[in-house]
Amino acid sequence: MTLAVKRLGRVEYEPTWQAMQDFNAQRDADTADEIWLCEHPPVFTLGLAGKPEHLLRDIGVPVVKIDRGGQITYHGPGQIVAYLLLDLRRRKLGVRELVNRMEQAIIDLLAEYGIAAVRLAGAPGVYVDGAKIAALGLRVKNGCCYHGLAVNVDMDLAPFAAINPCGYEGMAVTQMRELCDNATVSTVSDRLIVHLQQTLQP
Repeated sequence: MTLAVKRLGRVEYEPTWQAMQDFNAQRDADTADEIWLCEHPPVFTLGLAGKPEHLLRDIGVPVVKIDRGGQITYHGPGQIVAYLLLDLRRRKLGVRELVNRMEQAIIDLLAEYGIAAVRLAGAPGVYVDGAKIAALGLRVKNGCCYHGLAVNVDMDLAPFAAINPCGYEGMAVTQMRELCDNATVSTVSDRLIVHLQQTLQP
């Protein structure tokens, strides 16, 4: 089943979010599914259930209220974001199964780099020794999804200290650079795409 990959480079958050919404609104039964790969300048995003009190202090990073599930998270340079624009009905995928496959793709990716990562019950995402290394968030509309996942590769983690990541007070955050020697955004991006394509096949 076709899955086109678009590499957007470093792009502003809000226009990219708008483009996802437009893509989803305009697609039809024949529209190929896509993965958009990008990085964002520093931004906090607050999901539909997001509570403003999870932003602990203003550090000058913009906050954007968006339409995915979940609480608050941070995006910044050195973090790979993969947006999944999928027709879930055509792929016969429920949301829970999709989340499971997204997490598995990240776990398999990290294993390639010698990093043992796991799921945590009730807390979507991927974790290493209790610290979050990847976040997930989706929006499903008319049987199709958008938004996706973010993997911390080689970034400034300091802004995470200004929030309760994904709504969890005191949640530790980590990244690949701290756990292996050979993680770069470009090489990890390539491998992430391979794992997502494998994992998302029907």
